[in-house]
Amino acid sequence: MSGLRIALVAGEHSGDQLGFKLMRALRAAEPDVAFVGVGGDAMEAEGLSSVFPLSDIAVMGILPVLARLPTLIARIGQAAEAIIAAKPDGLVIIDSPDFSHRVARRVRKALPKLPIIDYVSPSVWAWRPGRAKTMRAYVDCVLALLPFEPAAHLRLGGPRCVYVGHPLIERLDELRPNAEEVRRREASPPLVAVLPGSRRAEISRLMADFGAALGLLSRTHGPFELVLPTLPHVRAEVEARAAEWPVKPRIVMGELEKYAVFRGARAALAASGTVTLELALAGVPLVGAYKVSLLEEQLKYLIKVHSILPPNLILDAREVPELLQRDCTPETLAVALGPLIEEGPTRAAQKAALARLDALMRLPDGRAPSDHAAGIVLETLR
Repeated sequence: MSGLRIALVAGEHSGDQLGFKLMRALRAAEPDVAFVGVGGDAMEAEGLSSVFPLSDIAVMGILPVLARLPTLIARIGQAAEAIIAAKPDGLVIIDSPDFSHRVARRVRKALPKLPIIDYVSPSVWAWRPGRAKTMRAYVDCVLALLPFEPAAHLRLGGPRCVYVGHPLIERLDELRPNAEEVRRREASPPLVAVLPGSRRAEISRLMADFGAALGLLSRTHGPFELVLPTLPHVRAEVEARAAEWPVKPRIVMGELEKYAVFRGARAALAASGTVTLELALAGVPLVGAYKVSLLEEQLKYLIKVHSILPPNLILDAREVPELLQRDCTPETLAVALGPLIEEGPTRAAQKAALARLDALMRLPDGRAPSDHAAGIVLETLR
């Protein structure tokens, strides 16, 4: 398949990370491949000249999307036109379904025979399940990050769906503690990790409750070392809000520091999201929590699953305590976190559940997820 040209469309930072690894794996399999489309810094470093900056479209949540709607609509058209003009051999849309699927539908209308692959399944198993069947009109194959998603698409009448592995299974060595770090997990005072989110909306809604909960915990369970990993774009706000906490955290920056904290942590309190899966794979017992706006809260009536936490979804059980909206209070958070700090049946049960994740997520042939994804992309193009 020499001289391949593949279009890619990523809509935010996480998609950019998946995209650059996919590009690297595709080039290893097909050295002459060329890329067009939309991506961020990582994908551009791999040879993609993005049609426009990723920051133009990387917005999350109902209200921010509404505020940027005219720009987003314009960028959907611009991305589709560039891909149609390039006449690629295939299109890979990466996550961000509100953006990337609209691009895919326009491209399919203009180039009806072009193979289209969706890297990261929309959460059709959680809400709006009718999307699965709708996707068949413009998606030929879905590359799933979660092992239960192929069965969900089959049940819902969606496109072909293949589990290619979550990128975190490539990073287990970074997440797992060595002998010295295991001793730190067992030492006193215990190290507690707190992760109130990476977006300003999450931080504004969760940090006061998290701080008050940790204050209560210090009175009922004695002293502990508190560490808060964060990111540069929210550091100032995190520091300002953490200064009001009764227990002051040590704030660390970046992924390397975050994973070092995980390897030594006895327990964690975290906003719902990928970080809960990182903690779970690191073997850190945790409590997950989340709050959304009153407008977004109304969507809960459409949700069809027992949990929103990735570890619980993969385990198919509510093994990790999950406190949402009005249930997310300092008192409930402290009560849930306390038994995870001390040795006992609650902590032991969650550790045993988290230990099952490896077998559920591992690829049978031991390949890296990006290599498996590239293989399915090329198979679909053939």
